[in-house]
Amino acid sequence: MIKRIKTKIRDSIKNKKINVFILFLISSFVILLFSKLSKQYTNTIEFGINTVNVPQEAVILNDSNRNLKLTLKTYGFKWLNYYLNEPKINIDFSKDVVKRDSTFIWSKSMSFLTNTQFDKQVQLLAMTPDTLYFKFDVNEVKKVNININSDIKFSLGYDLESALKSNPDSITVVGPKSLVDTILNISTEKLTLKDIKANIDQTIALKLPKNRDIKFSHKQVDVHAKVGKFTEGMVKVPVNLINVPDTLKIKYFPKVVVVSYYVSLTNFNQVKAQDFKVVCDFNKVTKNQSVLIPQLMATSDLVKDAKINQNRIEFIVTE
Repeated sequence: MIKRIKTKIRDSIKNKKINVFILFLISSFVILLFSKLSKQYTNTIEFGINTVNVPQEAVILNDSNRNLKLTLKTYGFKWLNYYLNEPKINIDFSKDVVKRDSTFIWSKSMSFLTNTQFDKQVQLLAMTPDTLYFKFDVNEVKKVNININSDIKFSLGYDLESALKSNPDSITVVGPKSLVDTILNISTEKLTLKDIKANIDQTIALKLPKNRDIKFSHKQVDVHAKVGKFTEGMVKVPVNLINVPDTLKIKYFPKVVVVSYYVSLTNFNQVKAQDFKVVCDFNKVTKNQSVLIPQLMATSDLVKDAKINQNRIEFIVTE
């Protein structure tokens, strides 16, 4: 029984008369559709409001007008587009509104909308309301610095030649003053890198507070830094004795100490002994103390992790 039905359906499809009928039916429907869409119709439809160029310091409140009811006369093709896509009217706050107290007021004639929002095939017959009121509050606009949250492990003998920097190094925060004032800085998501021996160039997201009333100029930043080979260097630096009373004569030893430091190969030959300063402060000597503690008071800007290899200076008082 089922086989017989399948056979009849297959024979019907192969029947040229039926194929011609279906083709005629489809053609008639298409012609009818185009005929309907080519005619003009009058109808009232609700348009949403798309605000453009709102001043950065202003926030439009939710109880403001958000739509216009427009009565239009146009062709069916246009109406089809309006029904398939949400229609909107653009309101440019830089030129289409006036400001009064805490309200922006839009009041435009139908001819203005016809000339700026619709083409010649659309005729605007009526508009409700003829004036829109946009209540607003003043926002705080503030720049805050970016903190880079990182955990970077370098390959042996490699390190940063320059500090990690973000681009931009700060972002703009816009929102109610009570909320914006609590934001002192913005941190990045954690940047975790291992076995690094090449320059760092990463894009990383920001950890932004989740609040609809606050807007941020950026959601991510570029983080970069120069990475190079490093080595250890050593220089001999004289020890300077300070704050010795005029009534005392001090002899101390050694008068020169070795300072070791970590420096990039690029800058190794530029580091000089005179870049460093080691002092012993006699004011810090306690009673019965016979040693001075050397302190590294100045280092070269090119080095990192500098330290004195000797932490005790012997001295005696001779009067």
